[in-house]
Amino acid sequence: MGNLEILLGALAAFMLGFLWYTALFGKIWQAETGISDEEAQKDMLRTHGLAFLMMCVISYGINFIVNMHELADQTFVHGAFHGAMSALIYAVPVVAIHYAYQRKSLKLFLIDGSYCVAFMALSGGVMAALKLGVA
Repeated sequence: MGNLEILLGALAAFMLGFLWYTALFGKIWQAETGISDEEAQKDMLRTHGLAFLMMCVISYGINFIVNMHELADQTFVHGAFHGAMSALIYAVPVVAIHYAYQRKSLKLFLIDGSYCVAFMALSGGVMAALKLGVA
């Protein structure tokens, strides 16, 4: 499955992002960033295209780690564990450093940092689950 796993893992993360930044935390996120509705709608193809591309890169890295384990061990939970750990070790500290220098709010950090953990866990889980039954 290789590249299809990566694309599906990234797609799952992208769809979670849509939910996260609209229904769940959209208004709070917009208030914390100061981005208006008009600004949020501006140049969406470039923004979403770049976001999806970066999610593919991140999914590739998580899949690389998951693939270091025996195929029989690659379950949704196993993949989600490696995705979440990757986020907690790499992504969340990077976000924290940037937000500290940019003087961003703790509320914004919690929204964006927890999204990193959730989307990387989901991506890892989806990619590992796709390997079930593959021998």
